[in-house]
Amino acid sequence: MSSNLEIKKQVVADIVEKLKGAESMVICSYSGLTVEQVTELRKQCRENDVHYCVLKNRLVARALAELNIEGLDALLEGPNAFVFGTKDVTSAPKIINTFIEKNKLTSLEIKGGLVGTDVADVKMIKELAATPSKEELLATMVGCLVSPVSALVSVLEQIAEKKEAA
Repeated sequence: MSSNLEIKKQVVADIVEKLKGAESMVICSYSGLTVEQVTELRKQCRENDVHYCVLKNRLVARALAELNIEGLDALLEGPNAFVFGTKDVTSAPKIINTFIEKNKLTSLEIKGGLVGTDVADVKMIKELAATPSKEELLATMVGCLVSPVSALVSVLEQIAEKKEAA
């Protein structure tokens, strides 16, 4: 076999592994971004354990076919960037959506993606971006659980102080 074919097979295998390890994947059309914007986006992705890469659509299609994932063929046209979130489902959508809104970009556009192995449209990706992360939800839950206990402790301390004063 030719070495080019072997290289492509290895790239497809790498994409399959990225898809298996990803909680979510966002497909973005990125034409028109400046080098500085792409560099900043990549930096933000690295800081948040999100992987941003530009891949050949045909190789991504083969990787998806290997995993029996269907429904993304229409999105795999034109220059695309793929953003893989491994930490949680909301990480990749949040990074991309925040970057677009913060920089008021029209050149970076969310086309859709995956949540696990389920196809997600633009609306779902934007809803995920607005959803608090797993850590934020856990912190809120712990705050809700601790609040009544701390209020009880405060009341008991006040009762104890009144008894001591009397």
